[in-house]
Amino acid sequence: MYYFFLQELKMAKRLGFCHKVSRLFQPTNVVPAGAQVKNKDILSKSYKLMIDGGVIAHAQNGFFYLLPLATRALDKLTRLVDEHMMSIGAQKISCPTLTSSDIWEKTGRLSMAGSELFHLKDRHNKDFILSPTHEESITQMLASQPALSYKQLPLLLYQTTAKFRDEMKPRFGLLRTREFLMKDLYSFDTSAEAAQATYELVSKAYHGIFNEIGVNYFKVRGLSGVMGGEVSHEFHFPADIGDDTVRSCGDCGHGWNKETNENGPCEHCGSNNISESKGIEVGHMFILDTRYSAPLQATYTGADGGRQPLVMGSYGLGLTRILAAGLEVLSLPDQLRWPPALAPYTLIIITPKEGSKESHSTEHLSEELYWSLQEVRGLEGEVIIDDRSHLTIGRRLQEARRTGYPLAAVVGKAAVGPVPAIELQNLITGQTTLHSLSDFVGVVADCSKVVAVQ
Repeated sequence: MYYFFLQELKMAKRLGFCHKVSRLFQPTNVVPAGAQVKNKDILSKSYKLMIDGGVIAHAQNGFFYLLPLATRALDKLTRLVDEHMMSIGAQKISCPTLTSSDIWEKTGRLSMAGSELFHLKDRHNKDFILSPTHEESITQMLASQPALSYKQLPLLLYQTTAKFRDEMKPRFGLLRTREFLMKDLYSFDTSAEAAQATYELVSKAYHGIFNEIGVNYFKVRGLSGVMGGEVSHEFHFPADIGDDTVRSCGDCGHGWNKETNENGPCEHCGSNNISESKGIEVGHMFILDTRYSAPLQATYTGADGGRQPLVMGSYGLGLTRILAAGLEVLSLPDQLRWPPALAPYTLIIITPKEGSKESHSTEHLSEELYWSLQEVRGLEGEVIIDDRSHLTIGRRLQEARRTGYPLAAVVGKAAVGPVPAIELQNLITGQTTLHSLSDFVGVVADCSKVVAVQ
């Protein structure tokens, strides 16, 4: 993969193409100071910053355009999730977006999900559902195949696709929408004990994913709801605007969603040292037992040759919600702060102001820096040049902070000094340092590693 990226990089260099802010589609929305806010959604910090910063654009109630910066961040998140899914042996597939309502009726969820489902009919008047999740669909697929052998289990299949839910009150931008990007994993085992082992394996992978994302999170016992099954856990980012109230024990650390109705002492240790906080649910895990496999007749062949229903698990990560929730937690009121692993670009190079002394003396320096950084492992595709030289350096640095670039390299007055140097600004901490041209690339490589784990 890295070899092919280098080949593409060489091709881009030959063609003279590099990422530049002047070419970036980022329609910003500058709101006048003192303007009244009428839309309650703006109370979501992430929504306001993403709309004003040209990260997303509103399409209609509950639907959004994901613009280049959002798409780059989501691509990074998808790759991160893929790596962790592959590490536990999960195989990536893609299910049809439309699911026949017949199989939802067989599992009893057609009436349970009710008005949250988008329905449509084809030309033959057959009813379909725009899938909010794919338990029925993937179980039907396995039921239609020759029965799996117990030797092939556990089987873990996952996808990352758009899902649809007819929310009554979409709000807070990407935090609660009618169309969203989700990673959904489905596991198939021979027994409850094997399903529990798979559950722990996926849970460990989820912890790895959230640790890499770089936002504080907590895992709590949750409700199974219309999904079914008896075991369920949720992952939350702590945020005041979260829909969920989470209770946690200060003595043993056990946590649970308040909706489980466990409102007394801690069920694990009996302590009354209980606190409550709000959270945004970003992931959910379920052991489903035979909730779907039995009615849809998805079976495996055991060692004795007999057929038994598959024991299932379901594991979801709301990727668009993770992105928005991370921004909600980390951002300042007037400045996007991306989860460290998901920043669309790691570094922005600020060129000299046009007409300045340094603009004549350093005509090609910015692009030379750009191409040098592209050849550093971990910085490929992570650099963009703010070539809008009609704007002052100060103005462009201000916009870079607002957009959430972690690092900025300023080609300014120091670049034409007795010992030419580049100014490196950490836009998260505010630290500014000067580095010689010969040292600069190595310093940025080290700084980018620090940014990635903050």
